[in-house]
Amino acid sequence: MIALTAAQIAEAVSGELNDAATPTAQLDGPVVVDSRLAQRGSVFVALPGAHHDGHDFVAVAFAQGAQLAIVTKPVDAPAVVVDDAQIALGRLARFVLSRLAQVRVIAITGSAGKTTTKDLISQVIAPHAPTIAPPGSFNNEIGLPLTVLRADETTRYLVLEMGAAGSGHLAYLTEIAPPDIAVVLGVGQAHLGQFGSVDLVARAKSELVTGARPTAIIVLNGEDHRVAAMANKADGRTVRFFGSGPNSDYRWSDVSVTPAGAAHFTLRHAAASERIEMQLIGEHQVANAAAAAAVGLELGIELATVAQRLSSARALSKNRMEVTTRQDGVTIINDAYNANPESMAAALSTLARIGSGRRKWAVLGEMRELGAATAAAHARVGEIAAREGVDRLLAVGEVAAEIAAAGLRHGRDKADYRFVSDATRAKEVLAAELSAGDVVLVKASNGTQLWRLGDELARENREE
Repeated sequence: MIALTAAQIAEAVSGELNDAATPTAQLDGPVVVDSRLAQRGSVFVALPGAHHDGHDFVAVAFAQGAQLAIVTKPVDAPAVVVDDAQIALGRLARFVLSRLAQVRVIAITGSAGKTTTKDLISQVIAPHAPTIAPPGSFNNEIGLPLTVLRADETTRYLVLEMGAAGSGHLAYLTEIAPPDIAVVLGVGQAHLGQFGSVDLVARAKSELVTGARPTAIIVLNGEDHRVAAMANKADGRTVRFFGSGPNSDYRWSDVSVTPAGAAHFTLRHAAASERIEMQLIGEHQVANAAAAAAVGLELGIELATVAQRLSSARALSKNRMEVTTRQDGVTIINDAYNANPESMAAALSTLARIGSGRRKWAVLGEMRELGAATAAAHARVGEIAAREGVDRLLAVGEVAAEIAAAGLRHGRDKADYRFVSDATRAKEVLAAELSAGDVVLVKASNGTQLWRLGDELARENREE
């Protein structure tokens, strides 16, 4: 964080310093919500939690080097007292960003692909100028301001992933960090239980467009009609489209997929074109890469340079199309960080390509937050698995049982498409039945913790 006095922080968050705080004390360490991460000069924000109250860890934070806390109740340490610590965190981030006039904010939203696209963008632009991007999926009202607060006077680009689980969420995040470049990847059924309909998902995602700066560049997926329609909300902002159609400003063509599952394609912009040979797995990465290319080109990076950087880009975030071939010849695809109907379909398509000529397993858990669409969405996944030629399927957990049932309705045998109660039972089946050359996809919503099984499978007999 940039250096601020305790008094400046109190003013920024609309709080009051307690008697233990020195107004002129200088704070220049990281802002943290985990006391274990505090260090010299840190500001510790004491957030309430489902299982722990941050106020109980103020002493730990100060023992680690913190010099100021943001709290909502009295503590025996220098502190700023506020009504709502989470709102204070956002206010502090907005204040810091307002003092960094040189920073350009690139924000990404979409029902799927946000984290991968964020990682690709950062790899395209970081060699160009000092860049801050969040680890993993720090994309909510806590993770986003923590990322913003990492910026300082040397930062040129701030790449932010913005997630929404309801109306108004993106509006709030864009108040903290109004985008200079806003990227919308797609509208799908993620969080459908909270939104109620895909059209309401689209309305919520459009808040990134309306919350962008008046001078912003809006980058939209021309392949998704709901996203393309967001151009109508741009209100004079510059709009760019990426897609395969002739009207796209950033157009991909000649897509091919290697036997290992990596997508190669030609990207055209204006009169120039370059071939991009990605290392990332899955044909669905083409759209993510095109979005990242659009950002780089809008920032003035040459197309040839963008293509080279995308061709060498690697996966930075765990449990997203992580492919490991073990010493025993079994290949594990761990894509279990999260799941929704669209990402399930993409993962199964990738399994079909990587597993061509091999025995293909899908270990699939529940897709959460789908509301009334839950049963139909899981049935659709079972249908897709059968159509893509998945040989063996384990549906893990009661909700996911419909995946296996749908596969049976589409001609699969009950010995091949099975329900298992939990990850332990799935692991037992795999241990007994996997053979050299088999390919195993593991995918589910994050809350199921099925990614742990993916990690365990990848570690077993792994080739060093």
